[in-house]
Amino acid sequence: MLLLGSYFFYAQWNLYYLGLIIFSSLLDFSLGRMIHREQDKARRRLYLICSLVGNLGVLALFKYFNFFSSSVQALLAATGLEVATPTLQVLLPVGISFYTFQTLSYTIDIYRGKLTSTNSLLDFSLFVGFFPQLVAGPIVRASDFLPQLEKQPVYDDDKAVEGIYLILKGLTKKIIIADFLGRWLVEAVFEDPSAYHGLRVLIGVYAYAFQIYGDFSGYTDVAIGSAKMMGFELPINFNRPYIATDLQDFWRRWHISLSTWLRDYLYIPLGGSRGSNTRTYANLLITMVLGGLWHGANWTFVVWGTLHGGALAITRMVQRSGLVPAGELPQWADTAVLTLKRIATFHLVCLGWVFFRSPTFGQATDLLRSLTTGGKMGMDHPYSVGAVGLLVLAILAHITPKEWDGAFARAFARAPAFVEAVIVVFAIALFSLFSDRGTPFIYFQF
Repeated sequence: MLLLGSYFFYAQWNLYYLGLIIFSSLLDFSLGRMIHREQDKARRRLYLICSLVGNLGVLALFKYFNFFSSSVQALLAATGLEVATPTLQVLLPVGISFYTFQTLSYTIDIYRGKLTSTNSLLDFSLFVGFFPQLVAGPIVRASDFLPQLEKQPVYDDDKAVEGIYLILKGLTKKIIIADFLGRWLVEAVFEDPSAYHGLRVLIGVYAYAFQIYGDFSGYTDVAIGSAKMMGFELPINFNRPYIATDLQDFWRRWHISLSTWLRDYLYIPLGGSRGSNTRTYANLLITMVLGGLWHGANWTFVVWGTLHGGALAITRMVQRSGLVPAGELPQWADTAVLTLKRIATFHLVCLGWVFFRSPTFGQATDLLRSLTTGGKMGMDHPYSVGAVGLLVLAILAHITPKEWDGAFARAFARAPAFVEAVIVVFAIALFSLFSDRGTPFIYFQF
């Protein structure tokens, strides 16, 4: 029932692209069994290569073919050769980057001997197509999800209530915070930054940081909450990323399922930090550039990934250099240093978000230049002023102790059923009020 429901869910977007999910499921289910049963190392490697080529080939065709084709055309034009390169008139399948990484982790883990293949095509197909996290994650490992399918899910009232709380929390982040900030603070600034005062542009950049966080972490909350209501556990994907003290800490908190995937299946196989300093820095840069390309077929994502990779390399360089003095600092000094590191990291992340959000490199540089110019504040609409207040509330909520959220969840769970029902109905009314201009989840495009 869950598999059919998941396929029906995806088919509401595009029935034909459902075939890609079924193809990936059949391909890696078969190859996983072949890798597990095969004793010959060469054949095992061949089967793994077939999985890599099959999955990454489909991803490259639908997501990157036009990008590389237009890049080659532009490069040839720069040398004086006018050549019309081919393009594909196809839609980017929703969620293809997520379920491709999921199926790849399955065959790679079997090849490494960390996982045994499943004999149930039904279980594996549901692992790939499970609807809560199908289109925007979190990226689930087979080793975490398949064991949950080996036993019959049991309804648990406590988990169901926890799931409802997470869904309400996620929709609040998306509809009330992310969409409102996007409409009244972000869109105008990124469309025409030169028309606004530098302070207004800076507010727009800050607002986008919390828009994308509310949008993406909100989806994750809804996905995890939906799974909990059916008796399944999905991995945590966010942990207050904007209080990170450096870029390394940021990636332990932001899109955790992707950052750990890149670490385990790309960074470590490249050599990780086992080699020379130069090799480590190169591995970090390669990993993050490819992580940037994973997000989108655009040079702005390459710049975004390069920025993060370079910053991670510099962070590792400083850590290894011994320039940071060891020893205990007075508590006030330690607190001041941590605060400064968090502020610096947040602004470095915001710099990256400028390239992430901008469709072209030129528009990103125009926005950065506008940070130092004069112009209108664009706060004449009452909703814009209200959005600034909402941004302040979002920042304050982000830096509050993590235990507070747990306390709210426990209070909701302990409330009488009637009170819970009133809260749910009130929330639905509030979401309806704010969703007059709902926007798709940002990570649907990846």
